[in-house]
Amino acid sequence: MKPVRTRFAPSPTGFLHIGGARTALFSWAYARRHGGKFILRIEDTDVARSTPEAVQAILDGMAWLDLTHDEGPFYQMQRMDRYKEVIQQMLAAGTAYYCYTTKEELDALRAEQEAQKIKPRYDGRWRPEEGKPLPTPPAGVPPVVRFKNPKGGTVAWDDAVKGRIEFANEELDDLIIARADGTPTYNFCVCVDDWDMGITQVIRGDDHVNNTPRQINILKALGAEVPTYAHLSMILGDDGAKLSKRHGAVSVMQYEEDGFLPEAVINYLARLGWSHGDDEIFSRQQLVEWFDLDHITASAAQFNTEKLLWLNQHYMKQTPPAELAAKVKQRLAARGVDTSHGPDLEKAVALYVDRCNTLNVLADAVEVFYVHVTPHADLLAQHLSDEARPALADFAAGIADVAWEAPAINALIKETVTKHGLKMPKLAMPLRVILTGQAQTPSVDAVIALIGREGVLAALKNNL
Repeated sequence: MKPVRTRFAPSPTGFLHIGGARTALFSWAYARRHGGKFILRIEDTDVARSTPEAVQAILDGMAWLDLTHDEGPFYQMQRMDRYKEVIQQMLAAGTAYYCYTTKEELDALRAEQEAQKIKPRYDGRWRPEEGKPLPTPPAGVPPVVRFKNPKGGTVAWDDAVKGRIEFANEELDDLIIARADGTPTYNFCVCVDDWDMGITQVIRGDDHVNNTPRQINILKALGAEVPTYAHLSMILGDDGAKLSKRHGAVSVMQYEEDGFLPEAVINYLARLGWSHGDDEIFSRQQLVEWFDLDHITASAAQFNTEKLLWLNQHYMKQTPPAELAAKVKQRLAARGVDTSHGPDLEKAVALYVDRCNTLNVLADAVEVFYVHVTPHADLLAQHLSDEARPALADFAAGIADVAWEAPAINALIKETVTKHGLKMPKLAMPLRVILTGQAQTPSVDAVIALIGREGVLAALKNNL
């Protein structure tokens, strides 16, 4: 058995999106499962659209997800000499040839074919054939280099996801592998890279299915071993349409900004089109132990934001309180909120984590303990009734010397509502609004204990 070597080969024309991240994850997990190597390759030959910022966005996304590569990143633009060397070898071997057809001639050919309602394709006019005379190369026309694709038969492969796929060679015209300025084209570069890097499994999106027969034929012409292909079906949005920018966060780093944990995103991405029985929650190590290509579904995967939020909340609850507090502190600091004055942030986070599904929501919830809170007048008017005011005044007097712990505070609240003949919400709700500006909080006695005696007294004094 050859050592497993997989690759992730994004084009740096934008951010690392969710589909690309899933491809990277599956390639990484397969290599890890089999003790192989995971290679990162940046396919940056689209000079007009590739940017250093996009390269960095890809690297940042991979780092955040902790999808560490073993080799690379390799950049195609740094391998131009190698591509040109292979093209010369193919020209010498007769598996490629110069084509002097001009753009105008190709446009005329296409128009003629469309008029005849036949599939537009290069007609092979410069393709060398035994006994076929070729025109004299026109002066001043720089040629492209075309691959001499087999004419008859079929090209087929057993796709690890989609099963047997076959293409008739007559459907594939002679692909340009080098442009007139000498720069090699995408499909050719991919073949040389996969060959040189010894890639054994190519895991990628099914938008590449039509490229695969061309690449297989080129690899065979080079005498290279053809890898196993696994084409992943597309990801649909919550609404069943193809996932796109209009669905919101499709950049991996947008999920980081929105307060998701990388563990949750990894776990969720793994379940987008792959499964291990009914397991919904599993660690990165379990994913490595279980991952295979056999259980990737051939049907499209549908993104479910609610499930991702549920997973994220699970992982937030599993995160050690000190680590979770550090993440929240970082987010609050970015807003200019100083957590050094106020209750212990770790305790605040622990109090609210069960009610929050992202780090941002958690930061929103605990921020009230570190900023001056002015309850909204309408909310205060809704919950602060005239009958509650005497009870609140009595409660304020009582907390001046009550033992500062939730059970004792809870006992004082019960004593106060009993004394004034009120139901618990009549006192608890205005307390929540006055102290936090929110009508929904964890247990009010726990909130009061967290804020501290002086803070509670000051807030009650300002609002009664």
